[in-house]
Amino acid sequence: MLADLPAEPPARPLRHVLVGDGESPHLLKWARALSQARVHGQSVEVFAVSTRGFVPDWDAWVAPERRLALNTRPQHAGGNTSLLKQLPRVGAWLARVDADWINPHYLTSSGTLALLAKRVWRLRGRVLASAWGSDILVTPERSAALRWLTQAILRQADLCTSDSHHMSARMQALGAREVMTFPFGLEALPPATDSHAAAKPPWLFFANRGLEPIYRPQAVLELFAQVQAHRPEAQLVVANDGSLRDALQAWVTQHGLGEAVRFVGRLDAATQAQHYAAARWYLSLPASDSVAVSVLEAMAHGCVPVLSDLPANRELVAHRVNGLLVGDAIQGARQAVPERDWLEALAEAPRIAARNRQWVAEHAVFGPCVEALLRRMQAMA
Repeated sequence: MLADLPAEPPARPLRHVLVGDGESPHLLKWARALSQARVHGQSVEVFAVSTRGFVPDWDAWVAPERRLALNTRPQHAGGNTSLLKQLPRVGAWLARVDADWINPHYLTSSGTLALLAKRVWRLRGRVLASAWGSDILVTPERSAALRWLTQAILRQADLCTSDSHHMSARMQALGAREVMTFPFGLEALPPATDSHAAAKPPWLFFANRGLEPIYRPQAVLELFAQVQAHRPEAQLVVANDGSLRDALQAWVTQHGLGEAVRFVGRLDAATQAQHYAAARWYLSLPASDSVAVSVLEAMAHGCVPVLSDLPANRELVAHRVNGLLVGDAIQGARQAVPERDWLEALAEAPRIAARNRQWVAEHAVFGPCVEALLRRMQAMA
């Protein structure tokens, strides 16, 4: 009888090693999503190598014995020889783990480390290369050597991930064989009440990109100053931190904006969600970007996005339809965004909020994207 037949044994968990910054909430999000994924009866056993340390939240998803903290302090600008000095330690650890997939995040640091370890220790694991943005859009243009290194990593990777079609095209031009494109999306949509823009203060702005040159926080302040000159009630909350913070605070004081601009530093997820829920406008004006998680979060919370006019941002926002796109000109007599555009967007804010939240729900919830990735990885086994 059928009842007497032995049950089919469950598939062995897929061993997956994340290599990246264990202090980043985005890498932790990958660990959570992979730990919860199950496709065709197969689960994922997650391991992790952190170029820095691990925040305490990792304990709930990846046991300490499945983690390796290198405790280096890699810089975005490069020159991370201290990280490469960890290669013997990383290679030996990966050899013991014997993973099915090795998944570096941010290719020109973690990717270099993972690729060298695979070659020197002859690891059997396939390489899943996950690009984050500037590692593809900025770093290869800095020098011929960095371009060669990026190409080498992409060509050796069995599979790549990208969070925008614009970046995927650049990766393929650099030699990537196969790229899956999906945002580093939200783990869950915020409560629907958070996205009702009708109750938001009309001139409350929020910005939370890093206070580093690539994110152009000075441009954010200058754009806000143009608005505040006509709308004295306007307020800006600046979250996050970085090397430019002291200079930015000095600029705010020098221009008499101390009562209108608040710097609140790094925020936990719950506090940050409160700021998204309160703000009418979200400002993000980097010089280069892919699809940023913070922009998706702001859209889901009903903020009107005001973004740099970049190819990846055009995948999210049509100017004066569901947000505003800002060109390079910020300083000077000409306003970067005409007042009529602000007023039209303000009048349409509830409709923009509903439209953007629906787009995020359909395209940028992270769990289903990771399950699709897992199906592709299974097919390649």
